Amino acid sequence: MRAITVRDREAGVTGLTLEDLPRPHAAENDVIVRVHAAGFTRGELDWPGTWSDRAGRDRTPSVPGHEVSGVVAELGYGTTGLTVGQRVFGLTDWTRDGSLAEYVAVEARNLAPLPADVGHTLAAALPISGLTAWQGLFDHARLATGRSVLVHGAAGAVGSIAVQLAREAGARVVGTGRSADRDTVLDLGAHAFLDLDADRWEDTGPVDVVFDVIGGDVLGRSAALVRPGGTLVTIAHPPAVRPDDGRAVFFVVEPDRARLADLVRRLREGRLRVRVGAVRPLAETAAAFAPGQRVPGRTIIRVAED
Repeated sequence: MRAITVRDREAGVTGLTLEDLPRPHAAENDVIVRVHAAGFTRGELDWPGTWSDRAGRDRTPSVPGHEVSGVVAELGYGTTGLTVGQRVFGLTDWTRDGSLAEYVAVEARNLAPLPADVGHTLAAALPISGLTAWQGLFDHARLATGRSVLVHGAAGAVGSIAVQLAREAGARVVGTGRSADRDTVLDLGAHAFLDLDADRWEDTGPVDVVFDVIGGDVLGRSAALVRPGGTLVTIAHPPAVRPDDGRAVFFVVEPDRARLADLVRRLREGRLRVRVGAVRPLAETAAAFAPGQRVPGRTIIRVAED
């Protein structure tokens, strides 16, 4: 099969290579997925799991990409709940070869059925962003109707979904970003927009939840915005400053088949929008990873035609 590989951690994006690899083996409870579309995170070349397995052993050449949409090609021993030929989407394991390949081995529990009327491109853009937004807002921050949330990076992949989910849950939503993001964030359903460069943060007033995807100074300044009993939740890095009389949570997204099914149902019903800004072929993956290739919305790699 053709796959994108990395062999040299120091090389970064320039080390991404398209080459031929053996098809993956289906272990117990695995599914082999013929990949139609794949999503990636630009920072994953710095993740430990990209370079070593769960035991800490080197696993290069490594295939990056951890969001997948495709068709079940093979079932491992003991795999139940899915069938060969079925359309599926979901997350691959952080410490195994990923989805930027023609085939990928995935634990069956990490995949959800994909309805026939949802394209693989949209489906590949949903797993990490959708699950991260849901888990941050509801599993970790316990956001509820009538409460308030400030979402940093509200025009981004995770932030845009968090704005929509929070608004539908009946929360008051403030989205942050750069000035060019204002119309996008308000169109997604935010009640107000905060320009990170120009506006006074204190004017937003205290909120029950701050959901941060940026880190650094933005995360550090956010603790003061959380009202007593509230929660600061982030996916960037463990926070150095905690809210007074509140909680601070750093988390890494986890697979969840039931939640994926719920998110794709919202997508079908028009209750959730996923922003895809560009679709590129597998051979152009290195260019898509490059820092200067930012586009409004996710960049998805098309591996095979629908």
